[in-house]
Amino acid sequence: MRRIATLVAALALVVSACSAEGSGGGGDASGAKIAFLMPDIASTRYELYDSPLFKAKMKELCPDCEVIYQNANADASRQQQQANSALAQGVKAIVIDPVDSTAAASIVNTARSQGVPIIAYDRPIPDTPADYYISFDNEKIGASIGKSLVDHLKKTGARGGILEVNGSPTDAAAGLIKKGIHSAIDDSGFELLAEYDTPDWAPAKAQDWVSGQITRFGPQIVGVVAANDGTGGGAISAFKAAGVNPVPPVTGNDFEVAAAQRVVAGLQYNTISKPIKIVAEAAAETAYQFVKGEKPAGKTTLFDTPSQLFEPTVVTLDNIAEVLAKSDQIKPSEVCTGEYAAACAEHGIAS
Repeated sequence: MRRIATLVAALALVVSACSAEGSGGGGDASGAKIAFLMPDIASTRYELYDSPLFKAKMKELCPDCEVIYQNANADASRQQQQANSALAQGVKAIVIDPVDSTAAASIVNTARSQGVPIIAYDRPIPDTPADYYISFDNEKIGASIGKSLVDHLKKTGARGGILEVNGSPTDAAAGLIKKGIHSAIDDSGFELLAEYDTPDWAPAKAQDWVSGQITRFGPQIVGVVAANDGTGGGAISAFKAAGVNPVPPVTGNDFEVAAAQRVVAGLQYNTISKPIKIVAEAAAETAYQFVKGEKPAGKTTLFDTPSQLFEPTVVTLDNIAEVLAKSDQIKPSEVCTGEYAAACAEHGIAS
């Protein structure tokens, strides 16, 4: 009887251990390294917001965890090297905003072969799904900025056509934004005069292309759907350089300080507020779960990847004061400087 009792007790311990392991309780993340690999410096958000916000949340969750941050400066080969270096340093999870969504498949495969989970951030990796995807809803962003522009053009009685300035052709998120834009403008009654996929999201390349279209179409252009604030800013610069006044309404996305200033000044029609704190902190929380050995469930699925997609907010002159008042990303005082102070006061933006 004593032997049976001993065996029963041992079996109970094994069952208890297995139960704890399968319950999602997770392991010890103490001292773990997490890679945070961002794609470029053309957009100021990665250095100013994404990286510091991710690091801050990670420190809150795991004070002795280490974040290895790298920016690939729009070079897919460099990002591959950075991922390889992170794996060699023993990271337990990689959060990556890919330069090239197709090329990033090899990073996923290499990490997976070493048992390291990949969290796609902002841009998905369609060909070889990551372990998780966190972003604002990019297709909805495109649809929102496109519809906002079309509604404005109809309200003002505009007659003519639209230019479409898309993001990088190697960025799957840009493809989703593009799809959303087309859903809003294809049956809008406004002719799509021309569209352009902007290499590396480079504002200068967007400006050069729009300059050529101004020469080609002139006053036929009544609006521009630009996929982010950088390309939108490039489009606006092209009109100003060509002496077009007023500049036709131009869209954007990211709610950068410069874009908010252009909205206040009446140069940019809209942008998209997508508080980076939301996605950066969600990415940190997800990475922490993976590091602890847990497998977070997605709220939805995109490209066969468990995903969490957040809702964007369109910002125009009509609501920018309200959005700025609630923003923890941009302060009114950053927007309402120098030449923009009078316009801010006119539109009720307290700096």
